Amino acid sequence: MVYTRITAEPFDLELDTDSTALLIIDMQRDFVEPAGFGEMLGNDTSPLQETIEPTRRVLEAARKAGMFVIHTREGHRPDLADCPPAKLTRGGTTFIGEDGPMGRVLVRGEKGHDIVPELAPIEGEPIIDKPGKGSFYATDLDLILQNKGIKTLIVCGVTLEVCVHTTVREANDRGYECVVLSDCTGSYFPEFQEVGLKMIKAQGAIFGWVSDSAAALRVLNS
Repeated sequence: MVYTRITAEPFDLELDTDSTALLIIDMQRDFVEPAGFGEMLGNDTSPLQETIEPTRRVLEAARKAGMFVIHTREGHRPDLADCPPAKLTRGGTTFIGEDGPMGRVLVRGEKGHDIVPELAPIEGEPIIDKPGKGSFYATDLDLILQNKGIKTLIVCGVTLEVCVHTTVREANDRGYECVVLSDCTGSYFPEFQEVGLKMIKAQGAIFGWVSDSAAALRVLNS
C-alpha cells in the first residue's frame, strides 16, 4: 500500500495509489469534436475540447505510475435494441442512430463512437461500452473494479452534469471514493460546470471530492 494525499475540496483526501484507478468517461468524438452529436444538437464543443490536454497529461502520468486506467463510451447496438424509446428521440430533431458526419449517431462501431485520438486506450486498459449515462448501469464496471481491488476513482470526462455526475453518484452508492478533476471534465454550459462541481463537494463531499490536474499530477509523479 502506498498512501498519499491529494489536494482537493472540501478537504484533502488520503488515498492508496495501489487501490486507485483513473476513470475517463465518454471522451468520444460524438461529444467532444465538431460535427459530432453534441454539435448536431446545437452545442459549442470548444469547452469540451479544452479538457483533452489536461486529461492527456494525467493519463500519461497514470500510465507511467502503473495506475489502473479504464475508459467508457456511451453508445448503442447497431439495431438499437438496447436504446429505450424515451432516449431514442433525445434532441427533438436529432435522433440516436440517424446518419451524421461521423456515421450513425451514438452507435457502436461508428467513427463518432470512438474515443478521441489523443486519449485512445492502449493494451491493458479496459473499455466499458455503456448503453446509459451511468457507467455502472448494464455494464461490468463494478466487477472489474472489485477484481482489481479498486477503492478510489480519479475521474475525468464529459459531460460533467450528465454522464460524469451519474457515474460518480453510482460509484458513491457502491462505496467508492471519487475525486473529480475540474479541468479534466467539461460541459457545453458554463453554468452547469460551475454548479455541477459545487454539487459534488457540497455538504462535506456528499458524493465526491473536486480537485484538478495539477494536484493529480503531483500525486502521480511522486
